Amino acid sequence: KDKIVMVLRYVPEDISVDRRQELNRYAGLRYKALIARNNGAKALLIVTGPNSPNSGKLASLSFDTSMAGAGLPVISISGEMGNSLVQFYGKSLKELQTSLDKENPHAVHGLSLPGIVLNIKTHIKRIRKKDNNIVAVLPPAGQASAGSETEYVMLGAHYDHLGRGETGGFRIKGEEGMIHNGADDNASGVSTVLEMAAQLAERRQSHPQEFQRGVIFSFWSGEELGLIGSDRFAAKPTVDLKQVVAYLNFDMVGRLRENKLTLQGVGSSSVWKKLIERRNVLAGFDLTLQQDPYLPTDTTSFYPKGIPVLAWFTGSHEEYHRPADDPDTLNYEGIERVTRFASNMVRDLTKEGDRPDYVKVERSTKGGSRDAIRVYLGTIPNYASEDVKGVLLSGVRGGAPADKAGLKAGDIIVRFAGKDIENIYDYTYALNAVKVGKPVEIEVIRKGKRIKLTVTPVSQR
Repeated sequence: KDKIVMVLRYVPEDISVDRRQELNRYAGLRYKALIARNNGAKALLIVTGPNSPNSGKLASLSFDTSMAGAGLPVISISGEMGNSLVQFYGKSLKELQTSLDKENPHAVHGLSLPGIVLNIKTHIKRIRKKDNNIVAVLPPAGQASAGSETEYVMLGAHYDHLGRGETGGFRIKGEEGMIHNGADDNASGVSTVLEMAAQLAERRQSHPQEFQRGVIFSFWSGEELGLIGSDRFAAKPTVDLKQVVAYLNFDMVGRLRENKLTLQGVGSSSVWKKLIERRNVLAGFDLTLQQDPYLPTDTTSFYPKGIPVLAWFTGSHEEYHRPADDPDTLNYEGIERVTRFASNMVRDLTKEGDRPDYVKVERSTKGGSRDAIRVYLGTIPNYASEDVKGVLLSGVRGGAPADKAGLKAGDIIVRFAGKDIENIYDYTYALNAVKVGKPVEIEVIRKGKRIKLTVTPVSQR
């Protein structure tokens, strides 16, 4: 307590593969900072030990899209400086690490250096830049502009990508600093929405009776950084979201292979399956229909707002988030077919008739490859939130433990299972520490008031 703590990076080097896998969950710098903070440390020094990869080198400073602070100053120091500090104890850093690497129970696991006083100054300049969403409207037939009672079908695609791969890229050796053009992710989706805008505008002129509802065409920025653009629109919309009858998303629709097309979020409305099947008679795709509307794309900004969603997707590939995602890899005939199929479905939605109903979907019983946490609450964090101490929720999954406990969109989780929660990492680590089936207390700030709820975690799978 009230000390500066120095820790080694990674995990012990001379351990079995199974043991390494077991310890890796505790190896992250975020986790080590959390433990130091929870034990009252004033600051954390990180050193890469002489027996570790990148021996003695500083940990690289990388951008974290969550913008979450660690709650205390964290400084990466050289191996030389780390060694000079422990020499006051009469040992070298290599001696200490070698003993720890073997998990020797008699090794020195921690030591105090009371004679050393450090003055630490840290300064990080966060460069904030403004970006823009692009939104266009095709009003219903006979209307020159939007009205307060006008209903809309909303189409969207994100137009940002990864630049040179500094954030979100796989950083494969030999590809460092290369431009990521993002042909499939997501120039394909942008071009699809643009083409639909042209097709639907032309169709509206020749068949005005089909356009009793308007169409909103939206192009989002900041999707790769955490759905920032679409989340901002959903939080401060330029049209009342109650007027939006459905949101259709196009993210990675350029690599149609073997005629296989996936439609996601089908469970968000009872009308989707029938509408899809009717239009696919002519389109002739080999369809995969996925019910779950909780997707890692811009639909997640709208579904928790009570809007039925549907997402088009032609599948992932080896070029995903790599410089090789270039125009010559796309199936242009496939994009044209996807565009025509989607455009016909939009026309069905713009006609006069009942709006698609909204179905609150319970979580899928099937675990996904992204599931890294043992327990499940069903909270949907807002990763685009800034300057929030805690975890802001975009919503909760229907029927999930969080839903049953009374958590709501807009809640800020500030304490869970006896641990203060300052960011998404604190929350993730706290989730990993609780037991399935054992009720735990969760504290949230709701409309400025701090309230306590009890939630019972269930198994992730």
